[in-house]
Amino acid sequence: MQSEGLFDLQVNGYAGVDFNDVGLTAQAMDTALEAMLHDGVTGCLPTLITATPAKLLERFAALDAAVRDSRLGPVMVPGYHLEGPFLNASDGYHGCHPRAAMTDPVATLPGELEARLSRPILLLTIAPERTGAIPAIRHWSGLGKTVAVAHSAAGFEVIRAAADAGLTLSTHLGNGLPQMLPKLDNTLLAQLAEPRLTACLIADGIHIPKEALRALIALKGPKNCILVSDAVVAAAMPAGAYSFAGMEVHLQDDGRVLQPSGSGLAGSALRLDQAVRNLADWSISTPQEAAAMAGSAARAALCRSLTYHGISLDPGLLNWSEALEPNVAKMPTIDTKPGFGT
Repeated sequence: MQSEGLFDLQVNGYAGVDFNDVGLTAQAMDTALEAMLHDGVTGCLPTLITATPAKLLERFAALDAAVRDSRLGPVMVPGYHLEGPFLNASDGYHGCHPRAAMTDPVATLPGELEARLSRPILLLTIAPERTGAIPAIRHWSGLGKTVAVAHSAAGFEVIRAAADAGLTLSTHLGNGLPQMLPKLDNTLLAQLAEPRLTACLIADGIHIPKEALRALIALKGPKNCILVSDAVVAAAMPAGAYSFAGMEVHLQDDGRVLQPSGSGLAGSALRLDQAVRNLADWSISTPQEAAAMAGSAARAALCRSLTYHGISLDPGLLNWSEALEPNVAKMPTIDTKPGFGT
């Protein structure tokens, strides 16, 4: 099945390259983006996780220089995703993000971080229950940002108020949550019930068991779902230890990427084309629906932000074929036959 190419809204690194590394180079960026391109991903938002403002400034400067000076960055990367630092620091919610760096929203911080960048921060992930979050969402939405919720305990009332203010996405729905939640009055149900939120999902069978994934997609509807990888440096790499955002993480033989303590996940090693195949192989959706969730739906989620910033994504693919060597310049094909690409 031919695809216009997949688009990953949440990717922290790939093929041994950490996008949160202040030593990131253009050559390393091309290594990661070429590996993604070979896996059918023709566009992405490199994602930085929670850190202090000073560290985020340093990391964004390195990331932007690497994207700007690389061969593939200018055609594959329209902007960036900042996940944090405005997240819930409570046990079970903070995930692998450093809780000491988490704060209440500072509406001016994204603008300060992107002031000297060659491309904007297009997507912000926050916890809308934090003090000042609702006016901050309204402010960012007015500046053309797409705002998402994750690592959050926000209930029905807060989610509704956040959507009124401009919240449109759930980042990795079902994750960044403690194992125990209130039976009915919880943020997972609140986000599922809010029709203005599109659900981003990590379809690796690890972050969400496949039967739970089937239920989430059935409840939201395939047209209201997006597949993301949440990939880190260990994606497309063998099992072993890797450095992600200054911490050591471990890729297990079963595909899990674990935090240093071994007690929780630290992103994924998922390839986005494998997420598409998983949905088809597990009979959760048709191959066409799965490819749309990982491609056109992801681009559509950014439509307003791209228009605001005057960024155009060429229908096929950001002219990506012109950026490749002749021997690999070919339309990506997402083959949904079992075993493809393994």
